[in-house]
Amino acid sequence: MAVKDLTHLLSEESKGRLPSPLKSAFKYYGNDDIVFLGGGLPMADYFPWDKITAHSPAPPFADGIAAKPTDDSNTTVSELAKHKLEDYDIPLARSLQYGFSEGQPELVEFIKEHTKIIHDVPYEDWGLVCSVGNTQSWEATLRTFCNPQDSILVEEYTFSSAIETARALSVNFVPVSMDDNGIIPEKLDELLTNWDSSKPKPKLLYTICTGQNPTGSSLPNDRRKAIYEIACKHDFVIVEDEPYYFLQMETYTKGNTEPPAPISHEDFVAQLVKSFISMDTEGRVVRLDSFSKVLAPGVRLGWIVAQKNLLERFIRLHEVSIQTPSGFTQSIVQALLGRWGQKGYIDWLIGLRKEYTIKRDFTMSSLLKSMPKEVVTFEPPIAGMFFTVKIDATKHPKYATEFESDPLKVETAVYERALKEGCLMIPGSWFRSPNFDATGLTEIFFRGTYAAVPLDTLDTGLERFGKAVATEFGL
Repeated sequence: MAVKDLTHLLSEESKGRLPSPLKSAFKYYGNDDIVFLGGGLPMADYFPWDKITAHSPAPPFADGIAAKPTDDSNTTVSELAKHKLEDYDIPLARSLQYGFSEGQPELVEFIKEHTKIIHDVPYEDWGLVCSVGNTQSWEATLRTFCNPQDSILVEEYTFSSAIETARALSVNFVPVSMDDNGIIPEKLDELLTNWDSSKPKPKLLYTICTGQNPTGSSLPNDRRKAIYEIACKHDFVIVEDEPYYFLQMETYTKGNTEPPAPISHEDFVAQLVKSFISMDTEGRVVRLDSFSKVLAPGVRLGWIVAQKNLLERFIRLHEVSIQTPSGFTQSIVQALLGRWGQKGYIDWLIGLRKEYTIKRDFTMSSLLKSMPKEVVTFEPPIAGMFFTVKIDATKHPKYATEFESDPLKVETAVYERALKEGCLMIPGSWFRSPNFDATGLTEIFFRGTYAAVPLDTLDTGLERFGKAVATEFGL
């Protein structure tokens, strides 16, 4: 299946970027028939790290992913050396050098196979390039596609750091209407169908479509299909920012206290919501993926999946910016994944699903117990790290008088009251997209997370927040 030529959507900066002549020579590095005198590469003998040993839990994680390894039977020992110990290892002598802007070959190959298993991209000419996490991937995407004053589509509420990344590049923001299930396709199509023809249409749709930050919403499959068709109709690129994709949980059942039942690999993959990249027949999806939420944020290692013609522009940018993700990180992560294998990695992801389901279910029970039902509503998220508490601002006794019918003043009062009670949740207005029209809006919300603290601490925090709301509303 041939992809569509989307080079007309590239930015002028991206179109003008030439390959780095020095980087083009590195394809000969490591060739035993060539004496490589072309790069400023110190001898690996001078690297002060000869061997690194990392201990990790071993699949199938029978005691849970949080259990500490106790003996050789449930411990994966990854020894990293300057030479190759296993076929899947990245030797330190290579990973600590310059080179491989796409990412070290062994790691790229593992992630490619993982992508085939999970997403099964429907065209052949796709690839991936490693990045320093999704924030850097997003910044690279903006620079690859957007000129100053270009427009991008964003969700009404979205990750504030993503907005600031784009704002610095002088793009225009066009908010897209949302509900509890994310972007409303009909509203998106209506927006673009009625677009002012004197202005260029948006080039990108930026969406955190699974476990959305901040709302916790997830786009169902039928909406994803409809949005993809709208992208084809109006000729824009979908940027799916998916750090929370594998934090999808079991269906919520009120009052359930039982841990999730075991699930097979096949059922786990089948139950995942379909990604945009899995339905991309034209090559107009750029998928941003990351190990941040499934291994650790500090590894600063992610990857970008897209058609190869577009990825080539990302590689040219990386050659003169990040060059490549940390060699230590690539060696350590690949040593772990290589020893786990694809099946072991899915075992880990299934373990995450179990843990986050337990956390989500506990959070819902705590909210039911602690929140004043007279003014608060909430919905159980189906993915991600976040939940939202919605509050009817008009029921505040000072709403029409001291607060001058301004919901944001109620939001500030609740935020400050909660701090006094000893709990911090983030006001929803902090995530409003630029140009978002809040006229007539009377509902406020706060974003919380069940990922950051133990369950007993979480329960204490929600009890304090509920008390703050009740006190502020005179209940």
